[in-house]
Amino acid sequence: MTREEKEIIVKDLSEKLANTNYFYITDASTMTVASINQFRRLAFERGLEYKVYKNTFIKKALDTLEADTTNLEAILKGSSGILFSTESGNAPGKLLKDFRKKGNALPLLKGAYIDGGIYIGENQLDTLASIKSKHELIGDIIGLLQSPAKNVVSALQSSGGKLAGILKTLSEKE
Repeated sequence: MTREEKEIIVKDLSEKLANTNYFYITDASTMTVASINQFRRLAFERGLEYKVYKNTFIKKALDTLEADTTNLEAILKGSSGILFSTESGNAPGKLLKDFRKKGNALPLLKGAYIDGGIYIGENQLDTLASIKSKHELIGDIIGLLQSPAKNVVSALQSSGGKLAGILKTLSEKE
């Protein structure tokens, strides 16, 4: 591979990392080609992208990000793959967990970058898979905001019926 080809790969990876708020770095060193292809297919079906890169390319691309990624650079040993997500930070975590439920123990999570936050280690996978996406959080907030308004409206409607009944009773007594 020529120097120019390497520079193009690093430039493309840098642009992809800069335009993606969510990416997971996995250990692909002990995965077979068949399991990588199976994982890649499953990722594609869920709207994610998985690519295996040389660690030096990843380090150079991480250096171009504005965020402090020194912790991510420290975990780059062995063969590494990057799982990109444009929609939510929990989608790659859920994919990794689902892939393991099918009997595959790999790939292992080395680290993740989610909206500027860095998570290191396999033990973070449960936390990452349970993080709510932006759309889920907005839905929860809207639900919470609507709840008091619904209570007030229902109280007024039920009280209005009671008030009309009382007035009717009082008017009939005369």
